[in-house]
Amino acid sequence: MKNNFPKIPLLISSLLFFICLFVFLYLYKDIKNNNKESQLAETQWQTEALRRDEIKMLDYSIKIIEKERTQLETHFAQSSDVVPFLDIIEGLAPRANIKAEVVSVDILDNHNGLMVGMKASGSFNGLYKFLTLLENSPYELEFISMDIQKEMELDIPGKKVEVSKWDAVFKIKLLSFIQ
Repeated sequence: MKNNFPKIPLLISSLLFFICLFVFLYLYKDIKNNNKESQLAETQWQTEALRRDEIKMLDYSIKIIEKERTQLETHFAQSSDVVPFLDIIEGLAPRANIKAEVVSVDILDNHNGLMVGMKASGSFNGLYKFLTLLENSPYELEFISMDIQKEMELDIPGKKVEVSKWDAVFKIKLLSFIQ
């Protein structure tokens, strides 16, 4: 019997089938790897985008509270801000129509405050107003001591004449001092 089945086209077609199958499997594996890499890159991109959004939100929040932060920082005097602090305290005296001067400034040993000694003179109402202005200053102050005395002048030898001028000595501790 004669074999009519062609073997060569079958072999060629089988060979082409296996080549196509290997190419398909290779491309499928490559596509799968690329898909994993793209998913990893996408998650990294999303985390970076979320991080940038958070940074923008923080910047916006900082801009919103900038005024309050600046106001809060004015309540604390740093060691480099001692002179402006003293100028502010002395600047309160003209508002109360008195004369005031700082006579001593000491940084406390335990670094939790600044001790300021002041002399002031003027009317009793002016001294009281100055004391009120000091209490309402933006700094946290503790009044250690206060000595208010009425000034007496000698007009006639041996006689004292009262004058409506008062002298005060204040010892103030600045609690909101950062060194």
